[in-house]
Amino acid sequence: MLHSTVTAADKRAAFRARLDAGELVRMPGAFNPLSAALIQDKGFEGVYISGAVLSADLGLPDIGLTTLTEVAQRGGQIARVTDLPTLIDADTGFGEPMNVARTVQVLEDAGISGMHLEDQVNPKRCGHLDGKEVVDEATALKRIRAAVEGRRDPNFLIMARTDIRGVDGLAAAVARAKALQDAGADAIFPEAMASLEEFAAVRAAVSVPILANMTEFGKSELFTTAQLADVGVNIVIFPVSLLRLAMGAAERGLETILAEGSLTSTVPEMQTRARLYELLDYESYSAFDSGIFTFDLDNNRSGA
Repeated sequence: MLHSTVTAADKRAAFRARLDAGELVRMPGAFNPLSAALIQDKGFEGVYISGAVLSADLGLPDIGLTTLTEVAQRGGQIARVTDLPTLIDADTGFGEPMNVARTVQVLEDAGISGMHLEDQVNPKRCGHLDGKEVVDEATALKRIRAAVEGRRDPNFLIMARTDIRGVDGLAAAVARAKALQDAGADAIFPEAMASLEEFAAVRAAVSVPILANMTEFGKSELFTTAQLADVGVNIVIFPVSLLRLAMGAAERGLETILAEGSLTSTVPEMQTRARLYELLDYESYSAFDSGIFTFDLDNNRSGA
């Protein structure tokens, strides 16, 4: 009820322990707190918070327009409702190295379990679009070192994302992954890998966990979690998937209203009120203080 009873520190420790054990961590992207609750309810190991989703939620393209305040606020709202670890997209750190250090501390305070920091120039672009530019290696390493220096909880995961594969090829991505690990990154996010063999090449080059981004309509084929685990991937994210599914359903619903004048035909596709109340844990709120708040669930229609 209200907040997860698992502390931020315990979520971070659990995240580290799972990664240390070599278990695959599946992290669908939450587009709001309710979807994070659903991710937990379905039995996943973590929740991802995508910068592209946060931008889209504000009606903005994913080109670095969101602020640290906006990202931390939404990230904290999502982390609040789940017992699972949360990994958030921190773009390029929202400024120079001192800003990067502050970003880490603000996200720690928001209850997030880890963040990834990329090596693109500003304004950044979606990692699966053409025309990206990356910073030189020295600048990329300064960002990671600043993040590590700014961290207060040693279990807060600092992941380095590199977009250099789409600019200079696989060999450059492998070399940069090694350098980012040496600079202190706890994990590596090689963006826009073209094949399982490319993931395997990065896996062979570094000793820290690596992440695979299984975003639809991108550069990477949509490999299964089993395929990715077989080549040594430790974390798999599905960053925008739930938002795309929800927006696709919403668009079809609006078209149905226009075509049929009501949503009667689509009611079987909707989440029921009973299921929504279950995810929101209405029962606990009712039990908390029945003298002040009383929710009569007995008469709720499961199909309403």
